[in-house]
Amino acid sequence: MHIVLPTSSGRLEPYTLQGQPLAVKPATAPFSRIAYSAAHVVADPLRSGELNEPCAIDWTRTIEYRRYLIGQGLGIAEAMDTAQRGMGLTWETARELVERTMNETRDLPGALVASGCGTDHLPAHLATSCDDVIRAYAAQLDAIQRTGSRVILMASRALARVARHRDDYARVYREVLAMCDQPVILHWLGDMFDPELKGYWGSDDLDEAADVCLGIIAQNAHKIDGIKISLLDDSKEIAFRRRLPDGVRMYTGDDFNYPALIKGDEQGFSHALLGIFDAIAPAASQALAALATGDVARYDSLLAPTVALSRHIFRTPTQYYKTGVVFLAYLNGFQPHFFMLGGHHGARPPLYLADVFRLADSANLLRDPELAVERMRLVMETLGCGN
Repeated sequence: MHIVLPTSSGRLEPYTLQGQPLAVKPATAPFSRIAYSAAHVVADPLRSGELNEPCAIDWTRTIEYRRYLIGQGLGIAEAMDTAQRGMGLTWETARELVERTMNETRDLPGALVASGCGTDHLPAHLATSCDDVIRAYAAQLDAIQRTGSRVILMASRALARVARHRDDYARVYREVLAMCDQPVILHWLGDMFDPELKGYWGSDDLDEAADVCLGIIAQNAHKIDGIKISLLDDSKEIAFRRRLPDGVRMYTGDDFNYPALIKGDEQGFSHALLGIFDAIAPAASQALAALATGDVARYDSLLAPTVALSRHIFRTPTQYYKTGVVFLAYLNGFQPHFFMLGGHHGARPPLYLADVFRLADSANLLRDPELAVERMRLVMETLGCGN
């Protein structure tokens, strides 16, 4: 199959598809790693209003996609940044999303859901102290725990604004963790994903920040299942992982280096909580199944081709990676349109989208090549890049 696509030279050039679509297979045995996929939401373009109005979600397709992920043995990291939390998805809609996901996946054996608990409903002008942050966390924590979902304690923009010292972080996390019904996953999202989190844990220096974070974990280890780190620096993650207390897991959020981090070495490995798993679910699921049986060669062969795609989707400015994730879901027929909350379907240029297409093909992740080509042509023509 052939299509004409824009290239970095500023010209349109022919491209011939070469991938062999990877079949979707249900998970038949437990993985040797816990693997969460942060999941995107499907917007409803018919009910969408202006950017300052409440977001509109296509609930049917949004839940169907979660069931698709769970069917492949992946857990759901719900209402996280992949779902455009803080970039179009409000807390009010996120709460409904968590409730719907929990209610509509209970029939799936082994369904694993952990949901993002933050402070994003707290207006900036009302966040003036750590007490305000603690109350905001408490409100979301109560709502999430009522659904039966596990909890991911998200990094807080409000805390980054009001904290004056590393002790402020220690106090907020100590008090919030004391309210948790069961051990939670902490969430350290680097400022490449969210510039408003710059200096989190009280320092711009990552080594100093890691010391503060590890101190908080050590003091509250009985309340912590693990920590998800998204710094896109594998050496920092490995060094951090080796300092974790016994029983506290590392969940990699490194969308650049995940194959090696998950595989690990004689000194340990990372579990996974990744946005890219939304886009590469069949490859991720089958690779994890192979790893569980000791078939490292199969694991490597499945995930290696996905790395270039992931590095492209998450390229700077990294916070707009959701555009690539949703675009691939559109190409693969999981939704009938390429429309996103907050207008983020327009956050990346045509060349970026063309490279998503090419790299997904190379990774064998265009599940229906004819449909993908048809949809790619429509988008390129709309953007003035048709032939």
